[in-house]
Amino acid sequence: MAHTAPRRTAFATRRTGRRHPLVATLMALPLAALLLLVFDGWETVAAQASSVGAMLGR
Repeated sequence: MAHTAPRRTAFATRRTGRRHPLVATLMALPLAALLLLVFDGWETVAAQASSVGAMLGR
């Protein structure tokens, strides 16, 4: 049998470390918009934004 190289999956090449704050913000914005539509209030969006800021260490 011929020797073949091991397969690499998309998950095997993940980098470890911190995510860029802009990427984290772009990931959180759809959730914030969804909360605004579902709960119909800016307070919920503000609380979500505050939580994201706390996770980023700001």
